[in-house]
Amino acid sequence: MNIEAIKSVYFVGAGGIGMSALIRYFLSKGKFVAGYDRTPSELTGHLIAEGAQIHYEENTGLIPEICKDKESTLVVYTPAIPQEHAELVYFRENGFEIYKRSQVLGTITRSSKGLCVAGTHGKTTTSTMAAHLFHQSHVGCTAFLGGISKNYGTNLLLSPTSPYTVIEADEFDRSFHWLSPYMSVITSTDPDHLDIYGTREAYLESFRHYTTLIQPGGALIIRKGLALQPEIFGVGVTVTVGSGVTDGAGSSGVSVGVISGVSDAAGRTITSISDTYLSVP
Repeated sequence: MNIEAIKSVYFVGAGGIGMSALIRYFLSKGKFVAGYDRTPSELTGHLIAEGAQIHYEENTGLIPEICKDKESTLVVYTPAIPQEHAELVYFRENGFEIYKRSQVLGTITRSSKGLCVAGTHGKTTTSTMAAHLFHQSHVGCTAFLGGISKNYGTNLLLSPTSPYTVIEADEFDRSFHWLSPYMSVITSTDPDHLDIYGTREAYLESFRHYTTLIQPGGALIIRKGLALQPEIFGVGVTVTVGSGVTDGAGSSGVSVGVISGVSDAAGRTITSISDTYLSVP
């Protein structure tokens, strides 16, 4: 997939929160963007106002002509769309490049330094906090968020110069296995999506595999006490362990304290950041 060579992008399931961030991303790149969603929403209304062409009828005749050129069109779909959907069938039978949203995000992480937030709970909150800190600093970032940030009124932040991209690493359908994180946070590993994974052990194994994808020289930050046993393959990857705390007023947050003399299975020292507290209302 060569994003720069693509002229148009068509989304099958355009109204989801994750898909909408990608729509905004491709619009910012000057691509022609269109798509289908089942029902109108406030979010699809915003996307149309920003330049996307979205329709709500499962009808191949409503696909814009520019999106029918398979040489220059990328098709993105969400797993929520059934495989027999008429428009998805049309693109498949006509030889188009068809990618899951997670595959497109994976391509983006391979061309930047992906700061990926995984976990059963807390992905949107943690990734939005991280994106805000980067965005307000001289470092900056591009960020694909799983919710609309109240600070910015959007789920996409853009930086033309920063090498960092903040992304939620979604474990649903093992989507996060497409990512190439430079650094990752794992907030929790309470078993979920057991209709897909079947067992707690399979769920934890999926997270273990995800930790093998962290790039050399990167970092993994995990909460103390997780059942997860990370397996780091990248050379020079730092593993940091922190602990969740509650202050006197009952507000939860994240406090990262000093841990010394701890090593992983490969003998690498596990380090941590001291005296950091982020309050979560």
